[in-house]
Amino acid sequence: MSTPVKHAFSNAAFVALKDVQLQTALDRGMTRAVNGRVAAMSETSNAPALRQQARRARLDALARLPELLEQFETAVIANGGHVLWAEDAAEANALLVDLCKRENVTRITKGKSMVSEEAGVNHALEQAGIEVVESDLGEYILQLAGEPPSHIVFPVVHKTRQQVATVLQSTLNMPPTDDPEMMTRFVRGVMREKFLASELGISGANFAVAETGAIVTCENEGNNRLSTTMPRIHLAIVGIEKILATMEDLGTLMQLLPRSATGQRITVYNNIMTGPRKPGEKDGPEAFYVLLLDNGRSRILASEYAESLACIRCGACMNICPVYQNVGGHSYGAVYPGPIGSIVTPLLNGLSTAPELPQASSLCGACQAACPVDIAIPAMLLKLRRDLNDTKQTGAIWRIGMRIWRIGMRSKALYDIGTAAGRITTRLLGGESGVLRRLPPPLNGWTDSRDFPALSRERFRDRLARRSKTP
Repeated sequence: MSTPVKHAFSNAAFVALKDVQLQTALDRGMTRAVNGRVAAMSETSNAPALRQQARRARLDALARLPELLEQFETAVIANGGHVLWAEDAAEANALLVDLCKRENVTRITKGKSMVSEEAGVNHALEQAGIEVVESDLGEYILQLAGEPPSHIVFPVVHKTRQQVATVLQSTLNMPPTDDPEMMTRFVRGVMREKFLASELGISGANFAVAETGAIVTCENEGNNRLSTTMPRIHLAIVGIEKILATMEDLGTLMQLLPRSATGQRITVYNNIMTGPRKPGEKDGPEAFYVLLLDNGRSRILASEYAESLACIRCGACMNICPVYQNVGGHSYGAVYPGPIGSIVTPLLNGLSTAPELPQASSLCGACQAACPVDIAIPAMLLKLRRDLNDTKQTGAIWRIGMRIWRIGMRSKALYDIGTAAGRITTRLLGGESGVLRRLPPPLNGWTDSRDFPALSRERFRDRLARRSKTP
């Protein structure tokens, strides 16, 4: 997994806020995503109960993870497939390259897979002299542009269609057009040749079912189905947390994933794959492999942050997050952006590599409200902030300021003195307008981008007491 640069978020966010094209793309994409989820969820008969049922399915699977992983392996082997285990990204890439060499594979098509982004699979394959082509339209555009995805569901949401047209014209000599249908048709023609020549197809997995040994992928383009059925070998890279116990649990989650991710009742293509082609079947791979990747997940499972592994990667928390809506995914500098990424990234890579990400939230709670499995994202962000403070990674000024704040908040006399001083000072600095345009350092970070209203002349407690006395 790529390691974020320490203290990079605030700088990247500042740049993103000034990028007019990015702001246009985010406004269009996030508005559609949020409205689509709300509309689709409103169609369910009892959305709160469905969310809790899905939450139980995910948490129960995590509680039984070792058992279910073994059950899954047994089922895959019984279906004629093979299971590979990787402790980290390096081992996963070594196993994959070894398989390609053993099977004389030189050309690969790959369906959308965030865990493969996490493991750096494309880079490892290219270093071994193997051609790998992203088959998801958005991922393919970004591969041509040399950029990572900025969203786990809508990888190219940060680009306008005009920017996409520029990429395709400069890399594939596409005739000039920015019409989405024409661009898609052009790329489809290019990709058809890639599918026909591919010897191995790589997919991720939205879910893996222990009961049957099935790999499940949900998509709208059909590219994943082509990547997993046309090549002679199919390899699915799966994070170990993606396991579900039963097909019944899958039925529950499938009602929520597309609604939360794309605002659909169901995605166009829903693939349940249980092994290689059987005698008499007309399509499917000759060989089927599942690579189960840990890469720090066992460590998270044993911690107080285990609930974060229940995430089904729908992206709903990103779409609704006011921070993500304004700065986009690249500002986070990691594979998993947004609220859940601000938890998962420090846990996978180490808190010291991304100390700003737990702070990249207003703690408004919209992320948890939108989460289809009701993950307590704000609570975990607060715990990570606690961890940062406990390990002295928040900076001396922050720690001193919080100590002063704590002392003031625990003493009524000091609190009253502080609020009185604040009212007088802000009124003096704000003048007749009652608005401070500029605060002195280190408080100027606030007024660099917004005004600071002067404190009210009347305290809330005084106003409440006065109103209570009114007949």
